[in-house]
Amino acid sequence: MIRTATLSDAAQIAGIYNYYILNTTVTFEEEPVSAETMKGRIAEVLEKYPWLVYEKEGKIVGYAYASAWKSRCAYKYSVETTVYLQQGLSGHGIGSELYTELLIGLKKLNLHGIIGGIALPNDACIALHKKSGFEKVAHFREVGFKFNTWIDVTYWEKIL
Repeated sequence: MIRTATLSDAAQIAGIYNYYILNTTVTFEEEPVSAETMKGRIAEVLEKYPWLVYEKEGKIVGYAYASAWKSRCAYKYSVETTVYLQQGLSGHGIGSELYTELLIGLKKLNLHGIIGGIALPNDACIALHKKSGFEKVAHFREVGFKFNTWIDVTYWEKIL
């Protein structure tokens, strides 16, 4: 079941995200996020954009949301999207379902440019963006540094 996130989902969402913080380079955060911090992030996003969760048997196993791309007013029709799944659940269609619902919601908000940033390597995320109709528009080399490794980032865009 896909539904809008609530503040009471913060601990489960933080649990999913913290795995990626502590074990991967797909996020450039380096310290785990508390449930309270996540509550603040969810509340801020929901003021303007969708934040969706995928719930299975009463447990959140994935989430997707949109946030402002840039702060200048001319960017108001563009957003950056984010999708995370519980470790080990990629390849089961959950990310695709979340992204499809998120894009429907963004279109209803009359948004135009949808941008996804992907730290490399991340074949599953690249496949998700391609499947969702995104096109690679940029490749930044060695812009992140985590776990003593320089990390490239690609940006993918979809025009609604």
